[in-house]
Amino acid sequence: MKFPGSVLVSLSLFVAETAAALCLSGAYRAAGDRMWQWLTLLFALLPCALVQLSLVFIHRDVSRDRPLVLLLHLLQLGPLVRCVEVFYIYFHAGRVEEPYVSITKKRQMPKDGYSEEIEKEVGQAEGKLCTHRSAFSRASVIQAFLGSAPQLTLQLYICVLQQEITAARSIFMVLSLLSIVYGALRCNILAIKIKYDDYDVSVKPAAYLCIFMWRSFEIATRVTVLVLFSSVLQIWTLPVVLVNFFGFFFYPWILFWQSKSPFPENIEKALSRVGTTIVLCLLTFLYAGINMFCWSAVQVKLNDPDLINKSQNWYRLTVYYMLRFIENAFLLLMWYIYKTDIYLYVCAPLLVLQLLIGYCMAVLFMLVFYQFCHPCKKLFSSSISDGLLSCFKFLCFICKPPKSTVLMDKAEVKSENTDETRSSSKTINSQKENPHQSVSSNA
Repeated sequence: MKFPGSVLVSLSLFVAETAAALCLSGAYRAAGDRMWQWLTLLFALLPCALVQLSLVFIHRDVSRDRPLVLLLHLLQLGPLVRCVEVFYIYFHAGRVEEPYVSITKKRQMPKDGYSEEIEKEVGQAEGKLCTHRSAFSRASVIQAFLGSAPQLTLQLYICVLQQEITAARSIFMVLSLLSIVYGALRCNILAIKIKYDDYDVSVKPAAYLCIFMWRSFEIATRVTVLVLFSSVLQIWTLPVVLVNFFGFFFYPWILFWQSKSPFPENIEKALSRVGTTIVLCLLTFLYAGINMFCWSAVQVKLNDPDLINKSQNWYRLTVYYMLRFIENAFLLLMWYIYKTDIYLYVCAPLLVLQLLIGYCMAVLFMLVFYQFCHPCKKLFSSSISDGLLSCFKFLCFICKPPKSTVLMDKAEVKSENTDETRSSSKTINSQKENPHQSVSSNA
């Protein structure tokens, strides 16, 4: 049985970040910065409440007679109780013989074009641990992109305005960045396990390293670009954020309405139609929050029974990173044009170049992951290099002028050249016929 290390990491980041947020909020209160105090508390407590809600929903605590657990969730102590429960199950597993086990069938990764199916016995303890790991993974994603990402943006913005980085604020920002990167990493692993549920997936350390570097560069550069832009053009920050957020929020719903599929009813039997709508709105809300800062490996598909698009779409990936690079470059250009005196001692061209290179490094690690380190790369119908090549061919085809226009341009040029040659030949012939006249005219 696997050691529940992911649960321990999720709980550690959750507790450390919440404690740091409360301490920093107290420091803002002592300094008289009421606005920064309330915003820090908001970005700390809102994801805490959503984490409790997700844990209660996944474990179906409302339909079970567990009043103490529900009370602890209301007191924001749900993750602590769940972690204690996880380690109690882990250390007591195998001591008592389980009354029954379930048998799961998984396929191995294809070797030489052949995939072998393996049967595995899963006991009650291992099944409960798997449920807890899944719940904590989803809670880490919620904590990362609905709490840590806005929190990191806020604290970096305060540092830029006050031109000071205190020790407490720097520790808090490092914890927030680690929480976001870890949440993005769990999002990648969840996407792989959901898409390839029939296969026995094992993620190697090289894959974890590539994802960590990819997400670190991508998120750090994205947050820095947003902070720099908002520090000089505060009025335009809200439109940029709202366009990004609502664009990604309504995108799954637009695809769902275009497909004309029936409303999904199989999410949870105990939920009514209103409850199902609320759950789907929260899901798309989280999806929009992730895409605000980085590429969401999980693509929401509301007309699918699993609510996840399991196909590997290289075109969407390519378009996302191209548009995001253009947007980051545009925001940096606006910052460079309208930068204020607080950036007097900052080498602006060098900073812009570093941020663009940082984003390119994120794309590079992403390509390395999908090309060499993805645990299910043998199941791809096409590799990332083939997908990118076809995308570039498609974009070149769009940018290329129509063939008829090119032929018309060539015909016009050819006719102009023909007219010029005809006029020159006529001049030469006239000179040959009247040589005395040309000489006299020259004289």
